[in-house]
Amino acid sequence: MKKGRIALLSFFKRWLLRGLLALAGIWLAGIILFSFMPVPFSAVMVERQFSAWFSGDLSYVAHSDWVSMDEISPWMGLAVIAAEDQKFPDHWGFDVTAIEKAIAHNERNENRVRGASTLSQQTAKNLFLWDGRSYLRKGLEAGLTLGMEVVWTKRRILAVYLNIAEFGDGVFGVEAASQRYFHKPASRLTASEAALLAAVLPNPIRFKANAPSGYVHQRQQWILRQMRQLGGESFMAQHELK
Repeated sequence: MKKGRIALLSFFKRWLLRGLLALAGIWLAGIILFSFMPVPFSAVMVERQFSAWFSGDLSYVAHSDWVSMDEISPWMGLAVIAAEDQKFPDHWGFDVTAIEKAIAHNERNENRVRGASTLSQQTAKNLFLWDGRSYLRKGLEAGLTLGMEVVWTKRRILAVYLNIAEFGDGVFGVEAASQRYFHKPASRLTASEAALLAAVLPNPIRFKANAPSGYVHQRQQWILRQMRQLGGESFMAQHELK
């Protein structure tokens, strides 16, 4: 009986290892393929879609329209950098200073958890992983972030981020968001409109770009000030992100 349990445990370990290796292979292939191919959908989009179906909402559609960086207003890239990750052009995927500050803050304020994810980390999570907080997911996110930073350019990471970011209920990607909220392509977004879209990113289900609260307006104005301090469009050109 004991030998049988040991054999069964060994069998499960082998298949678990094979499954993990297969998953790692899929992620590696995805990193390589999406370094030049448009991203058709993300893990978060799939998660949202199935969640809606299982809850009985058959009308929900996670919608995204892929566009290249040349088809996105430079203001949009600048807005998300100003709002989410001002060290994006220079770091290697992680902002160590921001992580240390977030840890110190969270130790003092257990009920008000602060994140420190860079745009690279958010892209890795949105594209390949599930939503939520866990050490397992953060560990996988770190590995995927490093892989993306090695294979992709910063411009590519920003392009993928903007195309899969969630901007509202069922609205994914800057092109879909621009069409939904401003009735025009992402290439024609103004600085103010880009800042408004960036303002809802922390919680696009709670914060509405088409019905912004006072907080969202305040955050929009703060983002605009940060965009000016970074140097406007010249910042994007300087770092070859335009």
